[in-house]
Amino acid sequence: MKRRTIRRAYLREAFLAIVMAQLAVRFIPPARVFAWVNRPLRRLNRFAADDATWVSWAVETVGAKSRVSALCLPRALAAHAMLRRRGIASRLCLGVARDGQDLAAHAWVEVGGREIVLNPETARFSRLAEFGGAQA
Repeated sequence: MKRRTIRRAYLREAFLAIVMAQLAVRFIPPARVFAWVNRPLRRLNRFAADDATWVSWAVETVGAKSRVSALCLPRALAAHAMLRRRGIASRLCLGVARDGQDLAAHAWVEVGGREIVLNPETARFSRLAEFGGAQA
């Protein structure tokens, strides 16, 4: 496949995944959403490092668009769903940090110990919960 065709396919899938994740965050109880995230993979694809990079790029590109403007949790859910679909083991992490008197929350996805949905400030967040638990 041409690179341009691959890019379009990933962008379309990321758009749909983010929209579905935004709907899930809004209308489905958190316990059900995180129960889905915790389900084990049916198949494991250990040779998909390129796919994880493409997923990260597509989710960040679509999530930053003004029409979508997804927050970190829908982006992380979308990336996790796209990685699951490809058989890539991932972990969805939730954390908090102090912002003066307030608390700030953040969600991100890790594959094999490295972040997929990137945020330069993730290091300042204390990890509260992990879902998916894959160590791949």
